[in-house]
Amino acid sequence: MTQLHRKILIIDDDPFFLKVLTDAFSDNGFNVFNANDGIEGVKVYLESHPDVVISDLVMPRMGGVSTCMEIGRLAGDTPPVIVLLTSMFQETPHEHDAPEMGARFHIPKSTSPLDVVIIIEQLLERETHPQS
Repeated sequence: MTQLHRKILIIDDDPFFLKVLTDAFSDNGFNVFNANDGIEGVKVYLESHPDVVISDLVMPRMGGVSTCMEIGRLAGDTPPVIVLLTSMFQETPHEHDAPEMGARFHIPKSTSPLDVVIIIEQLLERETHPQS
């Protein structure tokens, strides 16, 4: 069962994509925060301390790699689930053993919004109930 009121920060400079993802997460019980670029994203992260950060890769002012690395640095020992969402690759969603480009999870933008929500819910469930 999904835990309601999880906080998620979505960072993307594409207003349409930001709205589509915001609606998908809001409709599934998430408290959603938005930012239009990495600099704003880091600021919103510090104000909201979300459980999940989803960042676009290519953005003005501060790109996704720098944004994810800075949020990871600021989070210290209790990082949120950090995901890079990008149109730069068309592979299936995947996880890295160690953060790559600032995030352990990479999801192509071609993934449907509902599938992104499901993936994030599964990652949060795994973080909440790690396997022994």
